[in-house]
Amino acid sequence: METSELLQLVIAGLKNGSIYALLALGFTIVYAATNVINFAQGEFYMLGGMFAVFAFSRFGLPLVVAVPVAVLVVAGIGVLFERLAIRPRKDAEPMALIIITVGGSLVFASLARHAFGSDALPLPEFTPGPSIPFAGAAIERQALWIWGIVLVTVAGLTFLYSKTRLGRAMRACMQNREAARLMGIDTARVVMISFGLAAALGALAGVAVTPLTSTRFDIGAGIAVKGFAAAILGGLGNPLAAVAGGLLLGLIEQAVIPFSSALKDVVALAVLLAVLFLRPQGLFTRSRREKV
Repeated sequence: METSELLQLVIAGLKNGSIYALLALGFTIVYAATNVINFAQGEFYMLGGMFAVFAFSRFGLPLVVAVPVAVLVVAGIGVLFERLAIRPRKDAEPMALIIITVGGSLVFASLARHAFGSDALPLPEFTPGPSIPFAGAAIERQALWIWGIVLVTVAGLTFLYSKTRLGRAMRACMQNREAARLMGIDTARVVMISFGLAAALGALAGVAVTPLTSTRFDIGAGIAVKGFAAAILGGLGNPLAAVAGGLLLGLIEQAVIPFSSALKDVVALAVLLAVLFLRPQGLFTRSRREKV
């Protein structure tokens, strides 16, 4: 394989991995606040792209307006989902809550099919134009937007967790939600915000990638598996580890393409199973035993 071909695979891996990283962050934020795996995260990704297309095509809003509107609408849906489906069963076992998120995922997909149809829906690139040559490879302009969004997101979350009262409350819930509640932290508010933030991150990922792939009502389940695999690979509950897991998963996917492109979609499941068996705490997170 020539160097330029290898570099092209790395670029594609980092592009896809950045999308997985945003989804993994959503899984991690909700899990840290609730100990629940939110399998509706993939539908937030789908809805982000759908609402952006709808706002741009149906209402004629410019992309610079349609994109944040879509993200805010989906964030609101995430908050409503927590208030109407999760909070009434807050004392239930985590498995029961996980099943609720799976049911929510099916409901969101069904509603999207009826509202937006079953056809693939396109969205223009944020900055149209030819790919940018780089050392014999080519970088899509939309990929630069995706990487920029991830960098801004990581910087924003770092500031949130380290410099704000809300962030400190979220970190306290990550450590021990019951202890945080006894210290006077409004854990219900933290959980609600966590769902809204996770939904916004999923929508942001969906909006960012739709110009490259288009969107459909049924894409949520498949991308949710990859986002969850990325979160597990990095370390569920650790935001920075989730980002690293997403990028690594994207690179691993591209690494198998020269051997068989058909294996690309199997990689996430294989990685998920391997990590769960061999290092369940993730590659970038130390286990409690290691911390002692």
